[in-house]
Amino acid sequence: MTTKKQVDDFLALKRIAVVGVSRDPKGFGTVLWQELRQRRYDAIPVNRQATEIDGQPCFAKVQDIKPPVEGVLIMTPKAETDGIVADCAEAGIKHVWMYGGMAPGAATKSAVAFCEEKGIDVVQGLCPYMFLPGTPAFHAPHRVWKKLTGSFPR
Repeated sequence: MTTKKQVDDFLALKRIAVVGVSRDPKGFGTVLWQELRQRRYDAIPVNRQATEIDGQPCFAKVQDIKPPVEGVLIMTPKAETDGIVADCAEAGIKHVWMYGGMAPGAATKSAVAFCEEKGIDVVQGLCPYMFLPGTPAFHAPHRVWKKLTGSFPR
């Protein structure tokens, strides 16, 4: 289970790749990427089918990013997660966040096990909005739900 320290360590990083940013400005991966940029993170978009998003260079794979990032936020469907964490390991990434909202999100047991085997710290099944200061109130029910079910990090 993810700890509060893992969340804090990830959010303390400055250069983060967001895998799953789309060309659709209303896509949740894109909205979260923009939020990170507004909060002064050096957030890098990753999408295999785009070379640029919102005027920013976009990369096909995590290991293509130069200079490298410190962490990776995975915002893709579960079917892509195992390949993405393999890319993270190849790129030397030590911090991965597998997004999850009210539904399980990007985390898979095999991807989490792979990360643990490779010494990659994993935040799994959580939404960064639950931890970013000043988050809009409509994210509060998610945080409350996680606390009631005992799945909020301690």
